[in-house]
Amino acid sequence: MEKCRFKYISVSSIDSSIKIEEFNQTKVIYLEDLEKRKEAYGICGECNEPGTGENWCQLCNAKRFKENFKNWTSGNKNIDELIQYSQLNSLYCLKCLEWLPFEKFQNVTYITRGGFGKIYSAEWPEGSIRYWDIENQKWYRYADSKVALKSFDFLNEIKSYLQIYIQGIVHCYGITQDPNTKDYMMVLDYCENGNLRNFYLNRPYDNLKIYRLSRIVNGLLNIHNAGKVHKDFHSDNILEGGTMYISDLGMCQPVNNEEESDTKGVYGVLPYMAPEVLRNHQYTQAADIYSLGIVMNEFLSEEIPFNDVPHDHTLAIDICKGLRPKIPEHIPKIFVDLIMKCWDTKAENRPTAKELYQILTKLDNERWNKDNEIYSQMNEYEKIRENKLKNRPKVNKSKSIKTHPQAIYTSRLLNFKNLLELTNSSDLSSFQVNSDTVIPSESTNLITECLDYKI
Repeated sequence: MEKCRFKYISVSSIDSSIKIEEFNQTKVIYLEDLEKRKEAYGICGECNEPGTGENWCQLCNAKRFKENFKNWTSGNKNIDELIQYSQLNSLYCLKCLEWLPFEKFQNVTYITRGGFGKIYSAEWPEGSIRYWDIENQKWYRYADSKVALKSFDFLNEIKSYLQIYIQGIVHCYGITQDPNTKDYMMVLDYCENGNLRNFYLNRPYDNLKIYRLSRIVNGLLNIHNAGKVHKDFHSDNILEGGTMYISDLGMCQPVNNEEESDTKGVYGVLPYMAPEVLRNHQYTQAADIYSLGIVMNEFLSEEIPFNDVPHDHTLAIDICKGLRPKIPEHIPKIFVDLIMKCWDTKAENRPTAKELYQILTKLDNERWNKDNEIYSQMNEYEKIRENKLKNRPKVNKSKSIKTHPQAIYTSRLLNFKNLLELTNSSDLSSFQVNSDTVIPSESTNLITECLDYKI
């Protein structure tokens, strides 16, 4: 019997809209063109039907998984049902969860505590499922993997991993349980370079910043394409593991979530939170874009936002009045414009993730063309940055940064009362910017200008 052979193509335009409760309907739409499936993925060596993903036949694998349901249980009905649902409906391996007994992991080591639980690193000798080996009648796995184990309280985060197209998002392989604490834990990709802040603080040279920003925006775009908002977007939740990944989807919810309440405060990291969110307005995708603007400035300036002041009611008031982090003078003008547009006080003035991704992709292409201004701007930016760093002591800078004792960068519940009405962010006095920085007016069509960017 011929072994399954498949070739991978991007399915972001289809898969990014998947919602668990509508999965079957979405699947039918995606699978209806049999000839395209055959061309893209080949023919299954067992059922002779076109594949549904890279080395993947949904029909055959669903039968295999179902036959194995009787051989495992997490001890929790809801978790069992979620894992089984993913296995029966996965169109490719990265949408397939497993129940993974804790003894499968070795050298489990505590890393840190995030906003939603403890995080550990671990070695996984067996590794994750990649495809069914017809010849040997067993799952082929990526052996000797390193993973992160993260405790969780709610299944919402795991559902989000299933509902969002995987590109740019930390992948979830399954669920395990700590036998000592009885905590359930997600098994996630391990990103060896840590979060964005540790990455930029300990990297002496980096000429790929536009590319990295485009990958961050691509991850956020996939969240938004799935009809969701992240709700806790900051540099600690962006990881580097060969490329950029967005993590911590514990707060991720559908846009216009009717269950969202404005009476108990909001959850997040104050310097990254949009002013309308601080005032308990409904969280929108534009609020994620505001947070992205703060992240973008932090990444390019390599300065932690508001690290020298308490993260308290006074800072919340100042943010609502228009206060934003300082934009250093060496950041290229095109990024100054984008950053300020992202953190505009008026949500309707902020660009969408799609618009930002188009702009950054275009700029990344122009970055390497010596005839374009962006090439010289980025080279000058790197020279200034390199000069600032050349005398830096060879120590872990992330450990040497001094912050105010009341500057808190882990997610927490915030409930500020009587915040001021939102202030027009185009007011020059609202920003800590340099005198040669041009502030776009309310009428400036910045996104059109950036998309038509010609040097």
